[in-house]
Amino acid sequence: MFGVIDLPTYLAGLILIVLLPGPNSLYVLSVAARRGVRAGYTAAAGVWCGDTVLMTLSAAGVASLLQGNALLFGIVKYAGAGYLSWLAIGMLRAALQMWRTRREPAVEAAADAQDADERPFRRALVVSLFNPKAILFFVAFFVQFVSESNPVIGFVTLGVLAQLASVLYLSALIFGGSRLAAAFRRRRRLSAGATSAAGVLFLGFAVKLSLASV
Repeated sequence: MFGVIDLPTYLAGLILIVLLPGPNSLYVLSVAARRGVRAGYTAAAGVWCGDTVLMTLSAAGVASLLQGNALLFGIVKYAGAGYLSWLAIGMLRAALQMWRTRREPAVEAAADAQDADERPFRRALVVSLFNPKAILFFVAFFVQFVSESNPVIGFVTLGVLAQLASVLYLSALIFGGSRLAAAFRRRRRLSAGATSAAGVLFLGFAVKLSLASV
């Protein structure tokens, strides 16, 4: 149906995969918590564009190429792990600065200036393209449910369902995260602790991606 093989199984797997924490969702939540709903959706738009690129590459056969070429897959995953590590180091450095200057009145203005230079769409796009969960999903899971009799409609159907699930999930994170924004602004220790936790998690994602296999 609609070029898809075993749609119920795909939907069940899609829900589980979307709900698993990953760098995409963590970054969107972080942006929404620090900068509000509008910035959260800007970051989410980067995620959706990145996922669309991965879906398109999967439909074009790049997924099969990565599966059959260990060297190419290794280059992609280590590049992604390096970028996630760079983001993690940046978060940890920002958290350390927050801890050191948490009692200074000028910290909030400095933090706002740093947020203004963040470019959430661009950063979320790159995070999405190197997201280990998304890469493994589109390389090893997504393509298994496309019918050979009607692959174009199958890819479109699966892609629309994946994006719909992502929109619903990220929207929930954005509105939940925006409620934390006021608390983060009032409590620098809370903000520093959350940023530290995000940095550690991003390091974990980098390690996970570096150990991934098709």
